Amino acid sequence: MNYSENLWLYFLLLFGIIIVPGMDMLFVLANSLTGGSNRGLAAAGGIMLGGAVHSLNGALGVSLLMHFVPILFNPLLVAGAAYMAFIGITLMRSSITVGHDGPAGSRSAWRAFLQGAVTCLINPKAYLFMLAVYPQFLKPDYGPIWIQATIMGLMTIATQFAVYGGLAVTAGRSRDLLVANPRATVLAGRAAGLLLFAVSMFTIWEGWKTA
Repeated sequence: MNYSENLWLYFLLLFGIIIVPGMDMLFVLANSLTGGSNRGLAAAGGIMLGGAVHSLNGALGVSLLMHFVPILFNPLLVAGAAYMAFIGITLMRSSITVGHDGPAGSRSAWRAFLQGAVTCLINPKAYLFMLAVYPQFLKPDYGPIWIQATIMGLMTIATQFAVYGGLAVTAGRSRDLLVANPRATVLAGRAAGLLLFAVSMFTIWEGWKTA
C-alpha cells in the first residue's frame, strides 16, 4: 500500500467515525437548534480545535515511541489493531440511535466554542481513535512522522468542519431526519464498525508479515 492509498483509507475510516452520532454531533445539533447556525458553527469550531489537540497528542506519542523504543512499535501496532477490531465488533453489534433529548445549548457563540473544545477533549471516542486507529497510519516508510501527522491532522479538521459545519447550517432538518430514521443511524454505526474491523485485520496481517 502506497502513501496515497494510506491517506484515502485513513479518510474513509475518519469520515465513517465522525458521521456516527455521538457527543460531538449532539452538541452541535443542540447549539444550532437553540441558538441558530452561528452558534452551531461556533460549537463545531471548538470541536475542530479539540480535534487538532488530539492529533497533536497522537503524533507526539508515535514520534516519541519511534525515537526511544522503536522495537516496541510493531507489537504495539498489532495490539492497537486488535483493540480496534474489538471496537469494530462492538459497533457492529450495537444499535446507535438519536433521541429527542440532547445536551443543553450554550448562551453565546464564544461559550459554545469553548464548550465544543471541552466536549471533544473529553469524548472517549476521540481517545479510542487516537490510541487504536491513528498510529496505524503513521509509518516511517512514508517520510517524517511530523509531516504525516500534520497532513492527517488537517484532514481531521477539514472533515469535522464538513460534517459538523454542514450539520450546523441544516440543523433542524438533519435533526428531524436522525430522529425519524433510527434504522439509518444504526446502519451508519454498524458500517463504521465493519470498516474498523476490516482495517484492523489488514493492519494485523501487515504487522505479522513484518515481524
